[in-house]
Amino acid sequence: MTEIEQTFTALGGQFVTPVDTLTEKLRSVRAIVFDWDGVFNDGVKTGSGSSSFSEVDSMGTNLLRFGFWLHHNRQLPIVSIITGVTNVLADGLVQREHFHACYSQAKNKVEVLAHLLDRHRLQPHEVLFFFDDALDLSVSEIAGVRIMVRRNANPLFTNYVIKNGLTDYVTGNQSGQFAVREGCELMLGLLGQFDSVMAERLRYRPVYDQYYQQRQAIEPTYWIVGASGPVPKSQILPV
Repeated sequence: MTEIEQTFTALGGQFVTPVDTLTEKLRSVRAIVFDWDGVFNDGVKTGSGSSSFSEVDSMGTNLLRFGFWLHHNRQLPIVSIITGVTNVLADGLVQREHFHACYSQAKNKVEVLAHLLDRHRLQPHEVLFFFDDALDLSVSEIAGVRIMVRRNANPLFTNYVIKNGLTDYVTGNQSGQFAVREGCELMLGLLGQFDSVMAERLRYRPVYDQYYQQRQAIEPTYWIVGASGPVPKSQILPV
């Protein structure tokens, strides 16, 4: 067992795919897709119907993007949220962190993923997907690397996902307990980029600053998914 495997297994993480195989698949990833509810939070809604995120997880997404940028010779990975509802705070994170896209009201997520991949000329095996529940399985079935956020309240669902090969890793931390950060650090470790990411972030210039400027130049797009597919949110209501 490798040191990374020992570290994350000690957290309660479960490697469904052997580490060597997972690492090999990870090298091809050029897009990162996140579900929202139950992934960035515990799924509990406010009175307005929104749900939050933590800065710990947000930092994890940024470090992971930087790691892939280093891994792919300073080319940014495509990053998107695909969520089954409309969430103001999800839109806010996408805007602040300059993700490429946010898709809301996505009920059949595999069709939405196809829209994202077509826009960026990517294939499903190039996608790293963070997910937690039944609505996400159409994407987890075809994505290249799948990280399922643990929730002890759904043992039959978790067993189903593992038995049917729909995830590569189940986090040790549960939803709402920084599971995104766990998954991001695991991916960086398997890529062999964690130490480089931290060293360059510490120095800031010139390498991290180059990444940051590229990241900040991204103009996110926002989509509402209807019966005819994704429609730009600006055509429906103001962002």
